[in-house]
Parts: sequence; structure tokens; C-alpha cells
Amino acid sequence: MKKLTFKLLCKKSIICLTCVLFASMSFSEESISKDVTSEKLVSVKEVSPEQKEIVLTIQDAVDYSLKNSVSIKTAQIDLELAKWKKDTAWNSFIPTVQTTGTFARKNELTPNPLMPVSETESMHWNVLGNLSISFNFNVAMIQQMRATIASYESGKITWEQALLNNEKTISQLFYGLLLQQESLKLQEDSLENARGRMNQAWTNYRNGYVPQISYLQAQVAYENQVPVVEKLRMQLSQSLDSFAFLIGLPSNSKIKLQGEINPAIITLDVEKLLEKGLSDNLTVRSLDEQLKILKLQANAGDLSCFTPSLALSWNGNPLITNAFDTDWGNSDNWMDQGSFSITLAWNLTNMLPWSTTRSGIKELKDNVSKLEIQRDSMIRKVELDIRTAVDSLKQCEQAINTSKRNIDLAQKYYNLTWNAYQNGTTEYLDLKEAQMQLDQAKLSLLSEKYNYMMSLMDLENILNTKLSGDK
Repeated sequence: MKKLTFKLLCKKSIICLTCVLFASMSFSEESISKDVTSEKLVSVKEVSPEQKEIVLTIQDAVDYSLKNSVSIKTAQIDLELAKWKKDTAWNSFIPTVQTTGTFARKNELTPNPLMPVSETESMHWNVLGNLSISFNFNVAMIQQMRATIASYESGKITWEQALLNNEKTISQLFYGLLLQQESLKLQEDSLENARGRMNQAWTNYRNGYVPQISYLQAQVAYENQVPVVEKLRMQLSQSLDSFAFLIGLPSNSKIKLQGEINPAIITLDVEKLLEKGLSDNLTVRSLDEQLKILKLQANAGDLSCFTPSLALSWNGNPLITNAFDTDWGNSDNWMDQGSFSITLAWNLTNMLPWSTTRSGIKELKDNVSKLEIQRDSMIRKVELDIRTAVDSLKQCEQAINTSKRNIDLAQKYYNLTWNAYQNGTTEYLDLKEAQMQLDQAKLSLLSEKYNYMMSLMDLENILNTKLSGDK
């Protein structure tokens, strides 16, 4: 669900950028339906009062998602279960205690010819009790308990991974929306500039500085940009609604994002990052814990095969033969048939290499070998991902600096062209071209800043740590 939503938002952002770059290139002569002489200067439309909105920072969005994320809730339940198993791992050493009681009547008594007695009803009834305590121990039980504790540590890493992935996903979506929002703002500014150019063209036409066609070109450009801006506004509104739903806000919530795409450029030491990444990367740590668990389980299996098991047992079986005789202290009426035993057992069958137990242990050890190979491969991948992310950050930094210089140049070019157009010494198409170059430079800077932040998030996710930089 999250991945699908992220893809949709990215597509919408791409649409915004494409529209900004090429909207002003479209011309439609059919949009001119009125006579030039009846046209008036266009004024900015009044904005209706805004509805009450929920202002969201990036941290607010992450917090909302933590409360409503299905994956987070599931991971939390798994972690609580693992903790309960860890806290009760010692219970395998608890003796087994069982007690029973029986109250029974014999239909007939066995006569004793040596000691004839008068038969009474109470002699038909007897009470039998049982109290048994048993304890089994094998050295393998210690390793099994350690494996259970290690499973909890693995669960904590899984929980940490769920939190980190959720924060990364929500943050990327948040800044994707900011990109879409800023792109719309640039397009709105471009629309306002188009309105100003159309009004200036009208003034120049009325004063005889330019021909009618020059004004018509300006009008077409403005009219063509109006529906583009409206469409982008609708797309942004839909994206915000989808985002609100994703983080768990009510369906009718109207949100407003608070933030900007303005990363602080940071200096990175690749070698230090590699060292930190290999020690703190959650995927590598998770594989380490899984290896630890499998090794403990395999060791427990070996111990269960090659070491004996000790069993201690005590049974108490008091029997009262004359249940209704109040003189229970009479030794003739009761006896204890209990016992105590110590047993040392050694399963020789489990020692055979083709036994079921040994086959299971062989499978565990093979899984250990495969996991070690997987861990080595993951370490190499982490190193590659870190280097790739750093290279991407450096490339984005260069692109940001280039875009800033291009904006300065494009702005100077536009100012000179605008002054010339006001004086009637240059054509409208020259002015429009200057505006397009300025818009493209601003979009390029915005896009490169966004790319820098995405690369920085990728690097932080790999390192499992926050790096300095404003967000």
C-alpha cells in the first residue's frame, strides 16, 4: 500500500515538473474569441477564505504514521511476544509438580484368616493421595535458553528496522509533496508573470509600439497557463488527501505542509562512513543475531545427542484404608507407597549420523553456512550502497551550485529582456524565451535539492544514524 502510494505521488510530481517546463510553449488561436479593442487589463482574482487546516511538520507526519501503521503494530506485537519468551526462558528448569486425590469404596473386603475382625462400613472406604515432583536436566537446555534470549535481541532489531523504514517512507513522501507544492508555486508565479506580460503587451499595442499579433501571443500564453495551474492545484490537493489517509488522519482532513526543501550541504568522510555502516547497519546486525541463534540451536542439538540427561523424581502416595476411622494415627489404617528415583539417560540412537536428530542438526549447520555467505554478500552491498550514496550527494551538490549560477544568469537576462520589451525594442517571443529559461533554472535547483535530500535519506538509512543537515 505504501509503495503504491509513493509511486503515485512521484508520478504526480513528475507531471508537475513537465507541465512547468512546457506549459508556456502551447499556443491556441481558438482561445481568442473577443475583439482586441474590447479587452481590459486582467487583475488578480480574490482568494476565498481558507478553511481550517491541520498544519503538519515532517515529525508530525511520522508520529501520526507510527500510531496507525499496520507494519509497526505487527512488529510491536512480535517484539512483545519475544520479550515475554525471553523473560520466561528460565521456565524450562522448573520442576513438574502434580497432585491427585482419590476417594473410593471396595465392594468386598479381602478376609484375613489370621486376624478375623468384625466387618464395618467404614472399612470399605479408603483415601488415596498422590504428590509427584520430577525434574529433567540436560546441558542443551542452557543453550536453548540462550537462543531464546538471542531471539529477543533479533526482535528488537526487526522493530528498529520497522521504525526506520516507516520514517524514511513518510519523509520521502513528505518531501515529494513539498516538491509538488513548490513546483505549483513556481507555476503560479509564471502565470502571474504571463499576466503581467499580457497587460504590458496590451499597453504597448494601445500606444502603437507593437502590432496586434504581439498582444495576441501574450494573451494566448496566459490563457493556456490558467488551466495548467488549476490542474496542478487539483493534483496537489488529491496528493495531500492521499497522504492524510496514509498517515491515519480522518478522510475529511485538510492538511498543510510546513517545511521547505533546503538541505544543508555536509562534508562526508567515506572511510569513517564505511566503518560506521558496517557496525550499525540494521540488516547486517540482524544477520549477526540470526547467525547467533542458529549456532546456539545447533550447539544445543549436539549437546542433547552426546550428553546424558538427568531425571529426578519423587512420588508420595499416602493410602488410608479406613476412611471413616477417626483414629488416623493408627499405622494399621494408612501407609505411604511413594518412591524417590534418580535416572541418568543417554539416547544412543541420537548419536548415529543418520538419526532424525542428527539430520536436523546437519540442516541447522548448513543454514549457518548459507547465512554466513549471505552476510558477507550484504557487507559488500552495504559498502557499495554507501559509496554510491556519497557519490550521488557530491553530484547533487555540484548540480545545486550550477543551478544557482544559472538562476543568476537567467534572472539578469530576463530583466534586460523585460526592460527592452517595455520600451518596445524587443519581440514578445524573446521575452517568453527568457521567462522559460528562468523557470527551468529554478525548477532545476528545486529538483537537485530534492535529489540531495533523497540521497541523504538513503545514506542515513544505511548508516542507521542521522547526519547533520537542515531538513
